[in-house]
Amino acid sequence: MAEVYTSSIINAPAERVWARIRDFNALPAWHPLIAESRIEGGAPSDQVGCVRDFQLKDGGRIREKLLALSDYEFSCSYSILESPMGVENYVATLKLTPVTDGNRTFAEWSAEFECAPEAEAQLVGDIGSGVFQGGFDALKTHFGT
Repeated sequence: MAEVYTSSIINAPAERVWARIRDFNALPAWHPLIAESRIEGGAPSDQVGCVRDFQLKDGGRIREKLLALSDYEFSCSYSILESPMGVENYVATLKLTPVTDGNRTFAEWSAEFECAPEAEAQLVGDIGSGVFQGGFDALKTHFGT
């Protein structure tokens, strides 16, 4: 089982960061790699079990299922149903924790998945640096940090 963990500090209150990322269908609004997204079947984008189908700016297509969403814990978990990355049993969690010193946010994004052994190091790097850190960097820019 491969594991990826990325964390960052965002200089904005957790409530404001959560408001930006909470919508499971809003990736194109805040993540630089995502071109467009839609929730299948017209389900609400905060309904556990809904499936988002999104297109990457490089043309790749990914389908993910929302497994959990907590406004109390500022967290969501999701699984990948289909992707061009060659991963299986992929489950990720994005969680925000308020940092009271300076009214900032500690953001964590983690994932576990299975893949071909020869692809693991590349996938861990691409997901951790490109997807997770790329999203955090975009949030930092948005909040002026």
